[in-house]
Amino acid sequence: MESKRMDQSFYGQPTLVLAKALVGKLLVHTLNGNKLVARITETEAYLGVLDRACHSYGRKRTKRTEILYAEAGHGYTYTMHTHCLLNIVSEGIDQPEAVLIRGVEPIYGIEAMEGLRGKSAGDKQFSNGPGKLTKAMGIPMTAYGQSLLTGPLYIADDGQSTS
Repeated sequence: MESKRMDQSFYGQPTLVLAKALVGKLLVHTLNGNKLVARITETEAYLGVLDRACHSYGRKRTKRTEILYAEAGHGYTYTMHTHCLLNIVSEGIDQPEAVLIRGVEPIYGIEAMEGLRGKSAGDKQFSNGPGKLTKAMGIPMTAYGQSLLTGPLYIADDGQSTS
């Protein structure tokens, strides 16, 4: 599978533009020597200090939200209802915005994903939610703050994206 890792300029786009651009891209995670690949099918933008749904609303800055204030292209993971969720930090330094990866379609490393998820990838509910996809792809809370430019978790383009 031929694909190209996305560069810094991709992540630094305006958050709404990035959210749309991520749809169709590949979410790739190398886990225990296995490459797990899924096509992003759904995203959700969080527009920073004026967005009541964003963790940085009102310029809130805590240990948990600190990565949102960093350079674009880092993972922002947090736990919600016992599930790890993955966001991609966007915009620029001190512009605390991010895009939540809401759903993916597995395309490579499916057997490993099925083992992690404990169910068949043929199930429509396999990776159609932010907690389900992180479980299927083995994305841990320790992905918090990791660079998507150099880490084992990254976004790639295989030329098949529709965005």
